[in-house]
Amino acid sequence: MRKTKKFVAILCVVAILAGAFATVGFAASEDVDYQITNPYENVDWSWDQYKADLHTHTTASDGDNTLKEMLEINYDYGFDIYAVSDHGTTSYSWTYQEVIPAIKTFLEIKKPNTELVALEEGGGLTFDGDRYDLITENGGDYYYQTYEDGTTGQYMMRVPYANEQNPTSLNNAHVNTWFVDYGHGVVGGTSDYETPIKAVDELGGLSVINHPGEYTNARDEEYTCDAYDDSYSYYIDKFESLLIKYPSCIGIDMNSKGDSRTRFDRKLWDIMLMDLTPTGRNVLGIATSDAHRVSAAYTGYTLMIMPENTVDNLYNCMSAGEFFAASKCLGNNEELNEIAMYLVENGDADAAAIGEDILARQAEDYNAKYEAPLDVDAPVINQVIVDDDEDSIKLDVDDDLCIRWISNGKTVAYGDEIDLDEYSDDIGTYIRAEVFGEGGIVYTQAMILEYEGSPESETKDTYDFWWAASIIPDTIVKFLASLDIFKYIWESIK
Repeated sequence: MRKTKKFVAILCVVAILAGAFATVGFAASEDVDYQITNPYENVDWSWDQYKADLHTHTTASDGDNTLKEMLEINYDYGFDIYAVSDHGTTSYSWTYQEVIPAIKTFLEIKKPNTELVALEEGGGLTFDGDRYDLITENGGDYYYQTYEDGTTGQYMMRVPYANEQNPTSLNNAHVNTWFVDYGHGVVGGTSDYETPIKAVDELGGLSVINHPGEYTNARDEEYTCDAYDDSYSYYIDKFESLLIKYPSCIGIDMNSKGDSRTRFDRKLWDIMLMDLTPTGRNVLGIATSDAHRVSAAYTGYTLMIMPENTVDNLYNCMSAGEFFAASKCLGNNEELNEIAMYLVENGDADAAAIGEDILARQAEDYNAKYEAPLDVDAPVINQVIVDDDEDSIKLDVDDDLCIRWISNGKTVAYGDEIDLDEYSDDIGTYIRAEVFGEGGIVYTQAMILEYEGSPESETKDTYDFWWAASIIPDTIVKFLASLDIFKYIWESIK
């Protein structure tokens, strides 16, 4: 059985690599008039790119570190925007850690940690002895440090009302929400994505489907060709129907927490893009750390392209898709092999050495990840240049080793520029880019492509029986959470 699986894996890799390199070597030349919908169309590329983590945890739920510890480590890593999204616990302030007694009591059984340390309202000292201050303006909290030499660091903004919904879901049907006050202390959520997404949509906030590979169990597959095959149609239809019904659900988290559980979720992203872009609906991809401890900080993150670091600008940026997703980690064997082969065959000596190292580690351990050094910056995309007349897209990039252009779930070209006409036989209704460098990987959002003869959307009538899976466990959980006993238990152990 093991030999059969290994043979299947080899076939998967060979098929992917052969398709990718054959596409690059034998490009089509049919002239097609593409209409390119570019999510970065209104970006002024002189704006700054603000580093954000939209999903993290503290000891207020099941994190190992206090709010103050998490804030300080992310500040030291240069983050400009930070969201504390504890389970079922809304982030109202950085000066007080809200705790939901029922939720926290359940979590204490699994992971005892009752220490709660927030920031002082008037400012104070960091653990290293530097001065920190906190101001509230422009709709958010802004944290910054002043060092011994008198210099002041960046301002790090709190994302208002961040919350990871469905805190007691038995199958990890988690939704991150921001900007509106919903879900504080709301328990349940087994299989139920729609309730929080709908509520936040009606209130005017934003949401995203978290780490779908956990809910679908695609994370348990060994090979990419098995993940999100026909047996996953229920999950795919479920996610797509939610995105069609609720525009404020911007997309999916497709690389988080070291990329072990999300390593196949780029495949899901591409499937959803193939299905939904013909309707005009883009699916945005975000990356987060989902850090439950300081050691997991600075794994996945996003780069928000904005004129100024304010709450309103962040909301508009996220709504429009004017950001890049990025990660220090890449855990998909097939993706890594393709990138490594490219580096060995096309890179300079340093790039080839990185590629050879990746191939060697993959040969030793099929599930080996690429984890970029924390002291090496990821590639920087300075500009996305779209020429609708010439049907071309170019990236102005620093520190890249490999740029892949992806459509229909496969690599169609390499390099910093793509002429869509040259690859018209392989391009569908979207194109996106991935930029790999020694310091990590950066993802652009997809650009929607319309042209004569492009695939038409096939609307699906779906009905989600999530309530059948949730009615018993969620009824029990909600009943228990309504009991005052948890308030007394929490008061006695905190």
